[in-house]
Amino acid sequence: MKLAYYPGCTLKNHARNFDDTTVASMARLGVEVRELERWNCCGTVHGLASDNLMQRAAPVTNLIRVKESGAGEFMTGCAMCYNTLKRANQHMRKDAAALATLNDFLSLEETQYAGDVDVFHLLEFLRDRVGFDKLAAAVTKPLKGLRVACYYGCMLVRPREVAFDDSESPAIMENLIAALGATPVPFALKAECCGAYHAVGRPEIVADRTDKIMGSALAHAADIVIVSCPLCAHNLDHKQVEAKKHHPDFHGLPVLYFTQLMAIALGCDDAAQHFELHHVDPRPLLTDRGLA
Repeated sequence: MKLAYYPGCTLKNHARNFDDTTVASMARLGVEVRELERWNCCGTVHGLASDNLMQRAAPVTNLIRVKESGAGEFMTGCAMCYNTLKRANQHMRKDAAALATLNDFLSLEETQYAGDVDVFHLLEFLRDRVGFDKLAAAVTKPLKGLRVACYYGCMLVRPREVAFDDSESPAIMENLIAALGATPVPFALKAECCGAYHAVGRPEIVADRTDKIMGSALAHAADIVIVSCPLCAHNLDHKQVEAKKHHPDFHGLPVLYFTQLMAIALGCDDAAQHFELHHVDPRPLLTDRGLA
């Protein structure tokens, strides 16, 4: 099986651990992930003004790249890229006038966009195309005894028209984790915002959110928190420095991408993990559990 893939900007630098473990784990499942040629930044966030067509240009250009590749659908793992690309695509499909204007603006492109490309998230693909039963059958190193808190954040489940799971109580990551042999733990704040870009201008907001979110995971005896968003990964991982100021006995809780646990369970090469990119090093815990 071959699959068109949009990695997004961060997965090519600070989140190489997300990119490499995505490609490696999918290969173990018999899926050849093909990165789109000449992809560009999706714009990162979806413009909320309905007439803000300039902010649709970047995501629509990527939809054109999918058509140029000969595919009619593509996958991304980054929650923010998924949200931006999916919502821009929905706008183009619903508003013919906006689509015509944008195609005119992008007239130097050889291909016109007609709203005929589907956008989906890696978690959707694993659930609906691979199947968690098949995933479980491919596991060579079960994550037995590992307690995992699944953090969704905002972009996978909001707004409802782009969500592929229940917006209030999603379970797709928990089902994935169970298929890998780990134990998903109850996590009351799994769909709460981490503070997002307030990390730049109002870091105290992110510190407060991180303290509450990671505190909830710790209260349920989680060993690890998994995410699907590089911004969430940064906030929850790096802002634990602030949490230590309030909780002197807190030594840090590793934050990993869900694909990293997949790669471990499926027996992928450790080089794909890039654990050196983590602020809280997960290797001592994984080694103690016989997983690294």
